[in-house]
Amino acid sequence: MQRSFTRRFVRHPAQATVLAFAATILIGTVLLALPISRSGDGSAPLVTALFTSTSAVCVTGLVTVDTGTYWSTFGEVVILALIQVGGFGIMTLASLLGLLVARRLGLRTRITAAAETKALGIGEVRRVLIGVARITLLFEAVVAVILTTRIATEYDEPLGRAAYHGVFHAISAFNNAGFGLYSNSLMGFVNDPLVCLPVAIAVIFGGLGFPAVFELRRHLTPRVWSIHTKLTVGTTLLLLVAGTCYTLVGEWGNPGTLGPLTVPEKLHASFFHSTMTRTAGFNSIDISAMNEATWLGTITLMFIGGGSAGTAGGIKVTTFIVLFFVILAEVRGDRDSNAFDRRIDPRAQRQALTVALLGVGAVIGGTLALMQTHSFSLGQAMFEATSAFGTVGLSTGITPDLTPSGQILVVALMFLGRLGPITLVSALALRQREQRYRLPEGRPIIG
Repeated sequence: MQRSFTRRFVRHPAQATVLAFAATILIGTVLLALPISRSGDGSAPLVTALFTSTSAVCVTGLVTVDTGTYWSTFGEVVILALIQVGGFGIMTLASLLGLLVARRLGLRTRITAAAETKALGIGEVRRVLIGVARITLLFEAVVAVILTTRIATEYDEPLGRAAYHGVFHAISAFNNAGFGLYSNSLMGFVNDPLVCLPVAIAVIFGGLGFPAVFELRRHLTPRVWSIHTKLTVGTTLLLLVAGTCYTLVGEWGNPGTLGPLTVPEKLHASFFHSTMTRTAGFNSIDISAMNEATWLGTITLMFIGGGSAGTAGGIKVTTFIVLFFVILAEVRGDRDSNAFDRRIDPRAQRQALTVALLGVGAVIGGTLALMQTHSFSLGQAMFEATSAFGTVGLSTGITPDLTPSGQILVVALMFLGRLGPITLVSALALRQREQRYRLPEGRPIIG
């Protein structure tokens, strides 16, 4: 009976993904609740351990305690491992281990891995898994070497400590996690492009999504890219430029952010902030000191997020741009929504609308709940809710003030945002329904 129920429950790959993420969060919570994980006396409260574990596995970066001082080295290593596992994908990691041990993949394992990596076909999973591992390790290793060298030579840190910081921030950056070992994130490096730019590049490529990165590795000519890669890369570049310009204009004279910086430093800091809204969570300027108009722009970018099948969160740039083309087609009176000489699949349009509306509902619900249970302003509550749902990690500074109930709420938003609304909803369905009939058409009045 139990075996039959388990087999039925994990029939859909999304269900196994949800279970795997939940199990990993639980394991991380237990490890972080151990006395050895905390640098001070005693053990961390259970809610603190749960919040940190969820934030790490969901590669968010929101923290209620300072990572570099509250946790011991053991605790930091646990967090780093949870970030790597969460970013790489529970199912991807399990399938890769199965490949290394058994030298082959079973059908169910391939299907599960395909759901996580968004592979085009079951037969491609082995190549995708190996490619994911290679790209992840390559980016993390290169960025780690750059950061280690810079921290050791320019900031007079011992080589061992510099290497530890370099590896930690490289893994956190590529996985779009935003966890840092410095109390003020990367604000101490705001005028150092040799630290911030490698982190930003790792964030961008990690957030593009593995399908787009694979295709970029094979072809550098945009005309031969698939429509997915064209939409992902094009929209990402557009949002990076728009976010940089918006931040630059909004914060140019703000004495708490860009005001004291030189013009090149302002450009660099604005670009870094725009990049981090891709769901990375590092900050080189004080978020709490920003103007509310800049908060609103940041909230918008955090909600959109990065590319599909990568380490970024949000509703994804493809969801955003597909809805744009749907609106454009409706305004023009076109029957089909087209992009780059391709007709967009109606099912993709419905999925984009579903993801966007569920995302809006989650953010609005989270914002209202935070305002009802805390004395936060609308801007602060919405920023926190969007950052959690988008698995970003940026904060206006209110995360440590969350009550236990508020922390549980943010944990739920992070979990939902990491798995995606459609994945979570489909995971709750025990079977797929195939409708064998169509009802007569009706046309309600819109607007």
